[in-house]
Amino acid sequence: MLPERKQVLIVDDEPNLRKILSAQLSRDGYDVLTAEDGEQGLTQLREHHIDLVITDLKMPRVDGMTLLKRALEEEPELPVVMITAHGTIDTAVEALKRGAFDFVTKPFDKDEVRQIVAKALRTRELGGADATSTPASRGARFGIIGSSPGIAELYAILERVADTPTTVLITGESGTGKELVARALHEHSSRKDKPFIKVNCAAIPKELIESELFGYERGAFTGAVASKPGRFELANGGTLFLDEIGEIPIEMQVKLLRALQESEFERVGGIKTIRVDVRLVAATNRELKRLIASGSFREDLFYRLNVVPIRLPALRERTTDIALLVDHFLVKFNERLKKKVESVHREALDLLVAYPWPGNIRELENVVERAVLFCDTHELNASDLPPDIRGIPALANVPLPEADLQAALAGEGGLKEHVKVAMSRLERELVSRALQQTGGNVTHAARLLKISRKGLQLKMKELGLREGSVEKGDA
Repeated sequence: MLPERKQVLIVDDEPNLRKILSAQLSRDGYDVLTAEDGEQGLTQLREHHIDLVITDLKMPRVDGMTLLKRALEEEPELPVVMITAHGTIDTAVEALKRGAFDFVTKPFDKDEVRQIVAKALRTRELGGADATSTPASRGARFGIIGSSPGIAELYAILERVADTPTTVLITGESGTGKELVARALHEHSSRKDKPFIKVNCAAIPKELIESELFGYERGAFTGAVASKPGRFELANGGTLFLDEIGEIPIEMQVKLLRALQESEFERVGGIKTIRVDVRLVAATNRELKRLIASGSFREDLFYRLNVVPIRLPALRERTTDIALLVDHFLVKFNERLKKKVESVHREALDLLVAYPWPGNIRELENVVERAVLFCDTHELNASDLPPDIRGIPALANVPLPEADLQAALAGEGGLKEHVKVAMSRLERELVSRALQQTGGNVTHAARLLKISRKGLQLKMKELGLREGSVEKGDA
């Protein structure tokens, strides 16, 4: 089954720019929607699933800054890239401080746009939506939900270190809420009115990490048509959050160490030393001491980062918080999906508590969203949960029929032919079961399979499945 293509929304009042960008992004393999101003852009955001927004700053009716604000209010993790002319770069920098992912200047370099788009989408995939919370949530402090011993210890650390300039290193598995803790440190400090700038180091090619962190001067390299500040400059006075710090290339670590120790650096291609006042928070899901032992992480940088270590427990270590988190996500997705699921059946909650949650809170959030989407009553039941949560083995683990294996080993046809046949059967099984599980609703089945509705219809046609024709047991 092919992965679903990412959908990019371009918002600009210049028809030629929309046409050029659309053509380039379509060639790069993205599905593209366009809007001629911010008002149309907001309508597109509400009617379609958008993975990335590219918007001009100056537009009639609703401008880019307003579009940014409203888009992030509705979907905080949505990456928004601003397009700006040279004369409005200061405004673009202000947009970055308000949550924009990045900006490009006119006339833009196509390779720069390609890199920024790929980086933005990769950052969203890696970061996802960490355990978002509302301060009013039951059992919440610092915007973090939980009352288990591990979370109580976290609250105590945050009380002591939030309003200090001390560097903090957050460790924990993917999906445990590291960005949420970083934001809590910022929001409960005297820097809260200054920028909070996030960099996902794993999403940036190693050859670009220096210019990303420290900026560059015009002409520093091919495509550098104008000077651009780095993330350290943008975070001046505020907090810089370096996520996945273990992915920083070894050759860049000495420059990062100097910036942390001396609070100064030079842009790529520049000679002027720039001084900043930045509070650094770093995070990783890797064991940095192992990286030190293997020679891929500097020991001196580790000790500079590890002034205050915070370890976030995995969700399986704090199962007493699952009910609180589920209640919070019910409120969130009832509002987003216009549903009225008021409670969770005891059997469903027991299943959620018993599941090991390899993807941690992020996985729990996705499961609750899916369950709320398909729930047709006021109570979320065990039958609304995905098969793996209910203990039903995944299709990928189901062995192939013995007759197929014997035929392959007997030399009846080549390996590729047998794999093709097996994949076709698996696709038919997956599509059939998705349609059964959603009562034949193609839109819901497409969401379950994580492909577009059109893609599912084409796949059904290819497999000889008609809408409304899949009955229980047809697989």
